[in-house]
Amino acid sequence: MEFTAQQIADFLGGEILGNPSVKVSTFSKIEDGKPGTLSFLSNPKYTQYIYDCQSSIVLVNKDFKPENEVQATLIRVDDAYQSLALLMSLVDQNKPKKVGISPLAYVSSTATIGENAYIAPFVYIGEGVSIGANARLHAHCCIEEGAQLGENVTLFSGVKIYNECVIGNNCIFHSGSVIGSDGFGFAPTDDGSYNKIPQMGNVIVEDNVEIGANTVVDRATLGSTIIRKGVKLDNLIQIAHNVEIGENTVIAAQTGISGSTKIGKRCVLAGQVGIAGHLNIADGTIFGAQTGVPKSIKIPNQVLQGYPAVPLGVFHRSSIVYKNLPELQKAVYDLQKKIQDLENRLK
Repeated sequence: MEFTAQQIADFLGGEILGNPSVKVSTFSKIEDGKPGTLSFLSNPKYTQYIYDCQSSIVLVNKDFKPENEVQATLIRVDDAYQSLALLMSLVDQNKPKKVGISPLAYVSSTATIGENAYIAPFVYIGEGVSIGANARLHAHCCIEEGAQLGENVTLFSGVKIYNECVIGNNCIFHSGSVIGSDGFGFAPTDDGSYNKIPQMGNVIVEDNVEIGANTVVDRATLGSTIIRKGVKLDNLIQIAHNVEIGENTVIAAQTGISGSTKIGKRCVLAGQVGIAGHLNIADGTIFGAQTGVPKSIKIPNQVLQGYPAVPLGVFHRSSIVYKNLPELQKAVYDLQKKIQDLENRLK
């Protein structure tokens, strides 16, 4: 499909600078722009590319002021990145979508499948499963007994939903993600071995959650592990049993959250954050990359980094001290030597 600059500007409520009749049919990065494509500029680091950009249309923020001539037609919007997301969503929604159940899928006679759902080859749907309208289950997904999936759920290939787990509406799970695997529960015995503690709970994922590839959310020992609405989980994340993730929290790759920890609303966890078990993290907390969290965070809306987690300003000052440790060590050794020399003279 082709769209003119005028159509795009009308849809976004933007202002056109250039030819309103120019047409685009796809997207491109601003540094690799080609005629007939739409690019965007929101990060000032990429401003240099707009002056040589061959894209037909570029979305820019309203405060952008070109210093040189720009060949592309510009559309000024409040937020170029958000506007790009709206356009990409519109294009994605208009792509033709498959419907129906493949004869190569296994669907239990006791399962309920909503209207316009797509069940790909080699999907397994167990007894008592409920799947809402417009769901899309790609090849090799496994939905075990008693699980419930809401409307407009998309599961990419190889997703596993264990028994009795509950998934809300408009969720997207990427390939290899596992929802409801056993929590890490073992009781030590007198002889040094471990007895497995059966994990009798489930996982509840609320609406509008996206979970990345190869991310695992463990079922609760008792009760539920809960992922609240609007949460976004990156690839390769471990969420342990009985954890609760608050609304609209985002977590980056290789983060691990230990059992029974409660994460507040609108938190941001950067890559490789590690959080100990049985903690409470206040709303709006931001953890920088590789932060270690051994105790609860009670004050909301802090930015923390390091191990143990400290306020960002403290972390930066400590980093300077750490960087200067070799020189500080040498200064201490020199002072010790001078003190020893003075003591020897006094003797």
